[in-house]
Amino acid sequence: MKHIPLAISHLTGKEEEYVKSAFDSGWVAPLGPHVDALEETLAKFLGVKCASATSSGTAAIHLALIQAGVTPSDTVISSDMTFAATCNPVKYIGAKLVFVDSNEETFNMDVKSLELALQKHPEARFVLVAHLYGQSCDMDPIMELCKKYHCTLIEDAAEALGSTYKGKMCGTFGKYSAISFNGNKIITTSGGGMVLSNDEEGIKHIRFLSTQARDPAPWYQHSELGYNYRMSNICAAIGRAQFTDIENRIAKKRAIYRRYAEGLKGTDAYMMPLASYGESNCWLSALLIKKGVNKSPLDLMTYLKEHDIESRPIWKPMHMQPYYKDSDFVSISPEHPMDEDIFARGLCLPSDIMMNVEEQDYVIKVIKDFLSK
Repeated sequence: MKHIPLAISHLTGKEEEYVKSAFDSGWVAPLGPHVDALEETLAKFLGVKCASATSSGTAAIHLALIQAGVTPSDTVISSDMTFAATCNPVKYIGAKLVFVDSNEETFNMDVKSLELALQKHPEARFVLVAHLYGQSCDMDPIMELCKKYHCTLIEDAAEALGSTYKGKMCGTFGKYSAISFNGNKIITTSGGGMVLSNDEEGIKHIRFLSTQARDPAPWYQHSELGYNYRMSNICAAIGRAQFTDIENRIAKKRAIYRRYAEGLKGTDAYMMPLASYGESNCWLSALLIKKGVNKSPLDLMTYLKEHDIESRPIWKPMHMQPYYKDSDFVSISPEHPMDEDIFARGLCLPSDIMMNVEEQDYVIKVIKDFLSK
């Protein structure tokens, strides 16, 4: 069996055509018609009024936080089970971070823990949620709490392009939301992101900030701190070609999850639960070893590697990261945090859309062999 990767970039066959059109037009630098078209396409697909393409998903979150009004004196309450790119931009600004535990049903932000955090930190004015591996957080009660405690909601939908909550797309709930087009995402621009919002004036200002905040003057004049965060026309061209295959890619990701769930029935492992309130894009399929089973996900990762199968640990919770050791972490079960339990038992399995059924059956067989030893 050949090497089976976790998840890599795949071309549609149309990228060369789109990129050639960018070269032919002379638009190879940041900005250009492909950037405009990609922004329009994403806004329409998700159902928001406007979008601004950026050089990365991290840049998108940073600009969203700035536009939302986060300052160094603020407190931002964030998902704990996520990649560092969710919360690092909060520290770029210099604001305080408070992390919130997850629930066992979705592995996403726990609503009861969030309310506890809001009560403990009445100074908090912002809530930053991340949709884990494409699965939506339970947005209705989260938005109700934001309204009750007068907090602005910012949504990290980096992993959740095409995922839904009660029929509505992830990335449409926050005042500002961010999508990632990193190399291993559902679609890629080789590296890039997008800020989305119904606030047209806000997105206009985000575009201004992302192009070094250059004032409309005959010379280089700057009245605000700007950033070099715009996407290039070449990268946007790649993204437009990738987007023509979006529905097919999501369908393949979901099929991969279903095969794992069926194939691992009756074993000492199970798949990350899928919430009934929405549809995940199943960007990465994550396995958990059952409680009480004397098996380590790191040992499973090693065993898979010995069979030329790539896997990856579940995101290490932010409150466990050395850099964030001094940040507060709030859980309704402080003695037994759910995020620590998920991290101790979880592993992300190969979720590459080009993995065929035979290859996935082989992965499942290797996992079963490991669990039966």
